[in-house]
Amino acid sequence: MVDANLDGLRKTFNNGNVVAVDSIDLHIEEGEFIVLVGPSGCGKSTTLRCIAGLETPNDGKIEFGGHDVTELPPKDRAVSMVFQNYALYPSMTVYENMEFGLKMRGADRETIDERVRWAAGIMEIGDLLDRYPNQLSGGQQQRVALGRAIVREPAIFLLDEPLSNLDAKLRSVMRTEIQELQRKLDVATVFVTHDQEEAMTMGDRIAVMNAGRIEQVDPPEVIYHEPNSLFVADFIGSPEINFFESTFDGSDTVDTGAFGFDVPSEVATELSSGLDGRDLVVGIRPEDISLAPLGEGVIDTEIQVLEPMGDTQILYFDIGDSRIRAVVPSAQPIGENDKVGLSVNWENVHFFRPDGPSVVKWRKATDEGVNTDQELRTDQRAGNQ
Repeated sequence: MVDANLDGLRKTFNNGNVVAVDSIDLHIEEGEFIVLVGPSGCGKSTTLRCIAGLETPNDGKIEFGGHDVTELPPKDRAVSMVFQNYALYPSMTVYENMEFGLKMRGADRETIDERVRWAAGIMEIGDLLDRYPNQLSGGQQQRVALGRAIVREPAIFLLDEPLSNLDAKLRSVMRTEIQELQRKLDVATVFVTHDQEEAMTMGDRIAVMNAGRIEQVDPPEVIYHEPNSLFVADFIGSPEINFFESTFDGSDTVDTGAFGFDVPSEVATELSSGLDGRDLVVGIRPEDISLAPLGEGVIDTEIQVLEPMGDTQILYFDIGDSRIRAVVPSAQPIGENDKVGLSVNWENVHFFRPDGPSVVKWRKATDEGVNTDQELRTDQRAGNQ
């Protein structure tokens, strides 16, 4: 077991004109499962390839177990990598694919056979060893790729969007299997995905990447409940968070343009010290918006679209220039074009600077939360009645 450390990692392409990875610092603990998540082109796969030795960083250092491996070739790094397209050799059987890396390292026949059959047993593909890749389903090919990676007993296990070619049901199954495999191996693992659901369900910690940088590294529940930037709040969560471009009067009132509300003194203090001017962005997750009788919420509006989701339904409203989402129980008897009032679970409201950083979360400022039934000023605008 070893840990891995990235110190000031930077990787550019096209003679420095394209910055793929921009001064990343990241420590991966022994046995930790960490997920790199972000949109396409944010640098997560390039980061993984630098860890594997498939790309050489322009600056920075990579250490495994305290040893500098920045200049070592992949074969000397004791890493195993699973690629998005599995990268199986089509002319080799499953057994031959799985033994290939060990043969290249000069392992003896007895060791090779023992390791291949051990890995095949873990991945439940022992009956597929004589087949060729084109005779396997996508899920079976994925298991072969994972089996080939673990026969080496890697110090670091790397997975680059390994589930993206599978259907939704199989992806869910393989997520669980990869987590169980990682726990059995107890090896530091870096998993790259653009799928926030995979990130939230699999990682001990999540590193959210944007434009070559890591915006936040934290356990999933912290990433979700305490995002440190507009980008993280927007990227993590489905349906996505609602944002209201707002102003703060410097005392206790926030005005979203569609409705206004008063904040506790603790929140007002944080806003006064954390904002540069009056402008801010209010973030409210869809599950923190509920329905209220007309005239009794913060605003009355009309349901534009209703999406049934089983035990819940997603409601869409047009408020001002924004499309707003709420998640409510499916048992509520409502339909499209119905007029409803909206209430907010205020203690879960987030406040951000317009340029991105988080200023404060209501609940965090008030420590023990607030009474969500407290009187709040409703300031509805005529255009949104």
